[in-house]
Amino acid sequence: MSDTTFGFGFEGGLETTCSADEQALIAALRAGSEDAYEALILRYQQAVFNLAYRLVNDPVDTCDVVQEVFLKIFRNIGNFRGGSSLRTWIYRVAVNEAHNHRRWFSRHQGPEIGFVAEETAGPHECDFADPGRSPFEQAANEETRELVEAALATLNPKYRAAVVLRDIEELSYEEIAAVLEVSMGTVKSRILRGRDALRRILEAQLETEPAFGLRPQPVE
Repeated sequence: MSDTTFGFGFEGGLETTCSADEQALIAALRAGSEDAYEALILRYQQAVFNLAYRLVNDPVDTCDVVQEVFLKIFRNIGNFRGGSSLRTWIYRVAVNEAHNHRRWFSRHQGPEIGFVAEETAGPHECDFADPGRSPFEQAANEETRELVEAALATLNPKYRAAVVLRDIEELSYEEIAAVLEVSMGTVKSRILRGRDALRRILEAQLETEPAFGLRPQPVE
């Protein structure tokens, strides 16, 4: 079944920012339609897998996370009130589930090491500007992209999630804030710190200054 046509009417009750197409899908999911479940998986499975993989960095664990994400979506669709788009809500579930998986793994296997210190919120947290092209945009070839992916896996999970959502999933700052349930200033801070950490890791790996022409960008 196509993931763009459902033939389901939307029943009111959501004060929502969802599109009409998402509203129709949500209504069908709540009605228990098997076609709607299939359409949901076809539409979002790959995106959820890609996001989860970059957050947990293990294909087997990723499959477990993805399965749990869709189980939670199926079980909780009736509680979704439409305060964000359906995609934003699904990404939030995916990020939270990846975080829960890492936390469980850390308790049983040892702590995860982050390469970026914790950010501290302050009165100027909203003053961060987009520092320019991301390391992903600047990676010129497949080998370089592999290096970037490997460096990404070493980041503190909070900064990794923000960078992945912005530079790979191409979510807006507003969407990322909704997914991560943090302020816009915190989103921009995490992206800035995450990108800076990636640049430093890549420069150290290639023993060049700076790597790939990744020069520090001024913050306005």
